[in-house]
Amino acid sequence: MDNSITTRSRNKFWFLFFVLFVSWYLLVYRVDWFPLSISRHQVNSTVSLGSDSISETNLHKENVSVIPYANDVIKDDEKSVYNTLSADNDTIEDFEGLQKELESLLQTQDDERNLKKGLDRKEVDFCKGRYVYVHDLPSRFNDDLLKQCKLLNKWSDMCHYFENKGLGSRLGNPQRLFLSSGWFETHQFSLEVIFHNRMKQYECLTNDSSKAAAIFVPFYSGLDIARFLWDKYNVSVRDSDSRDLVKWLRGKPEWSVMGGKDHFLVSGRITWDFRRAFDEDSGWGNKLMFLPESQNMTMITIESSPWHRNDFAIPYPTYFHPSNDNEIIQWQNKMRRQKRRALFCFAGAPRPNMEDSIRSEIMEQCNASRRKCKLLECKNDKNKCMKPVHIMKLFQNSIFCLQPSGDSFTRRSTFDSILAGCIPVFFSPGSAYVQYLWHLPKDYTTYSVFIPEDDVKQKKSNIDKILSQIPAKKVSAMREAVIKLIPKVIYNDPRSRLKKFQDAFDLTIKGVLDRVETLRKEPREGRNSSTDFDEENSWKYYTFGITGEHEWDNFFRRTDRVRY
Repeated sequence: MDNSITTRSRNKFWFLFFVLFVSWYLLVYRVDWFPLSISRHQVNSTVSLGSDSISETNLHKENVSVIPYANDVIKDDEKSVYNTLSADNDTIEDFEGLQKELESLLQTQDDERNLKKGLDRKEVDFCKGRYVYVHDLPSRFNDDLLKQCKLLNKWSDMCHYFENKGLGSRLGNPQRLFLSSGWFETHQFSLEVIFHNRMKQYECLTNDSSKAAAIFVPFYSGLDIARFLWDKYNVSVRDSDSRDLVKWLRGKPEWSVMGGKDHFLVSGRITWDFRRAFDEDSGWGNKLMFLPESQNMTMITIESSPWHRNDFAIPYPTYFHPSNDNEIIQWQNKMRRQKRRALFCFAGAPRPNMEDSIRSEIMEQCNASRRKCKLLECKNDKNKCMKPVHIMKLFQNSIFCLQPSGDSFTRRSTFDSILAGCIPVFFSPGSAYVQYLWHLPKDYTTYSVFIPEDDVKQKKSNIDKILSQIPAKKVSAMREAVIKLIPKVIYNDPRSRLKKFQDAFDLTIKGVLDRVETLRKEPREGRNSSTDFDEENSWKYYTFGITGEHEWDNFFRRTDRVRY
């Protein structure tokens, strides 16, 4: 009896289950639950909700018909599209809300695809706010100077340095120190040529200056003044091209838009070569950066002035100019594996005629620690410091690279050491920390060591002891930080583009665009940043956003070390 009752109960259960299943099937598949009006363009766009995604490519591969109108019968394959869209919802109550959400999502996905593929720039403008207009200067201001390459240096022929778009002649891979490609004999003062050639390949150039976020002035000011630095030329000759340039710029309609505040110029020499403070023939350099028009422009150099508001420093050119991302990764990995036998090293020459120089003390300490320190003295006619093989071999074999000031605050050697994965040791904040604000981390302790130069001069600091006491774990982290900086301080080959990394050029353009945008907003906001701080405190304002007392004040007292 009990078994019979149990059997009947089971039959009733399965019968009820079958009825419910048939009712559910009719309800879901025979009633029009898809009143949303979705256009062919929207369905073809990539749809992605949660972890599910459907793309136009996949739809075509699977021969899935597009849902043309809301009232059409939904085909079997099309149900998967609908089910994907509604997979996370057991009950749909607000179809209008869903429609708006879907339209917003589909439009966003469509915009992203257009952005990546460069389609329909009228709707999605990848370059909005990034356009750069390049002045077409008379050739006397740039190309003609390259034709005079034999006259640009009193002691050597500069012509081979301008091969390969300003990168110089190819180095190859001597002693297997480099890579098979991407290495060149680049001159430290060739930046303006390299930068101009990079700008010619910039992805957001425009011939319509009204669309430009910034305007580039391709004047080879460093090559211009190099002709006159070492012989007795009067000031009118040295200033001639600079004065003619600003006169030419003033006559252009682009200048009147912001009075030149949206213009920028890149020079391949240090700022002091353009800051002759008085009009006497005995003065050094020209006065390009003291001209009223220049003080409106953003002036970019390999070393900026801590005491002036309109020039900014970017990295010196190094020997490495990769053509693709893989070359950078390959080089970074090579530097990670590199065995370093010396604790620290120094490449340079003493400055006996400079009272404040600590180079003699540094060389003395290095010689006293010969088992830990390697010294490459730059002297005589066979100056090894001018040859990339000797410099890079020294730096690649050292954990720390000493970077004291030379004729001025900065050195190209700083960037050669970073390229070699060697941790730089600075003795003045003016050598890097207040200079390369767009390219180096604000927290300098993550990638460098700072030893105050006064402590070395007064023999209060023992470099060997200081560096030996840094924990191995800290050294390893600093080296990795230095290696990760490599893409940011190099200029890739102007004939190619990087996809993954931003190089020194990219970061410079970003810095310029941000600065010009700030200047453009000031009139609308009733501000004038030129009154926010005294120029003498420019280094503090730009580095820390303050102008009050700072522990580094003693490093930036005016001295005869720099020619201003």
